Amino acid sequence: MPSSPLSGVDRRLFLTSLLGAAAGVAGLSGCAGGSAAADTQGASSAPLADKVPAGTSLKIASYLNTQQLQFKLAKLDLPFKVSNWLNIGAGPDVINAFRAKSLDLGNNAGIPPIQAHYQGFDAKIVAINITRKPNYLFATKPGSDIESVADFKGRKLAFSQGQAQGVVLLRALKKAGLKYDDVELVPLTSNQFLTALQSGQVDIAPLANTQVPAYLEKYKSKGARIITTDVVDLLNLLWAPTSVLNDSAKAAAIAAYIPYWAKGQIWTYENPDAWNEEFYVKTQNLTLAQARGITELANKPLFPPSWDEAIKWEQETADLLAQGGFVKKFDVSSLFDHRFESIAAKAVPAQYRR
Repeated sequence: MPSSPLSGVDRRLFLTSLLGAAAGVAGLSGCAGGSAAADTQGASSAPLADKVPAGTSLKIASYLNTQQLQFKLAKLDLPFKVSNWLNIGAGPDVINAFRAKSLDLGNNAGIPPIQAHYQGFDAKIVAINITRKPNYLFATKPGSDIESVADFKGRKLAFSQGQAQGVVLLRALKKAGLKYDDVELVPLTSNQFLTALQSGQVDIAPLANTQVPAYLEKYKSKGARIITTDVVDLLNLLWAPTSVLNDSAKAAAIAAYIPYWAKGQIWTYENPDAWNEEFYVKTQNLTLAQARGITELANKPLFPPSWDEAIKWEQETADLLAQGGFVKKFDVSSLFDHRFESIAAKAVPAQYRR
């Protein structure tokens, strides 16, 4: 991204590019060679405590401070202390924070737990929100003649192998019957996608729904368009290091946190006008029209009582990455701590259970 200050629509595009890293953000930090053996610490199978012991605290990721704002607006008070809210969302950053023991609980898509395993770091998924509608749309550069995924053949595609956007792209190519060598994958991080599109460095980039309104506002008149697909990034999840989960007090706090996490997302979904004003307009400097364009694309939160579908999807994702040589194939069932499986679903109304 340019180092000089941005203004106007360019500033809003930059801000929304940061938003795009939040929902799907997931990290494969370019591991080369063979897979690292997982540093398995042995996940605890002890029953979760009913109450959070006094004095327990957690360090929780909250990208762009969204969690605190959700809880404040929804009037949700946690039953334990959060000693630090970390403004991080990208998978590699979360994994590094886990390793440094500066973070106890992260919120990501499905890729970071796969990458953590590949790097030899043991962590487990503890909560899942299912995404039914695409979080990402494929944007063309201005003046492009691309009209479908089939037209991606022979083109330059922005590709972040370590983030959810990268997996969405690989899934779209597979569905269209295109092989990796049918296209040119240009390695970039998601916050570089907009600049790459604007400059013509790439023909296509997967943009988060949060980025699309501002991009089209500026470039639709110049021939840019959006290619829609039904490819989804299925998982929005909470996960934690196994060492944290083996601490009975912290595990109890995480179990207590999950219902609040679920209810916060439901509040946001049910109160789009308030969220548009309080988050997008007041904290992200977007226009109200842009905010409405984003929330109109928002997914309804869905918390599955069973993780069977999530495990299947995560396995397909890991296999797809293995086919591309990005990771080694493995059984993803080891990534899930089933002690937490039904907590979110039990905490929400029936219409928010899958």
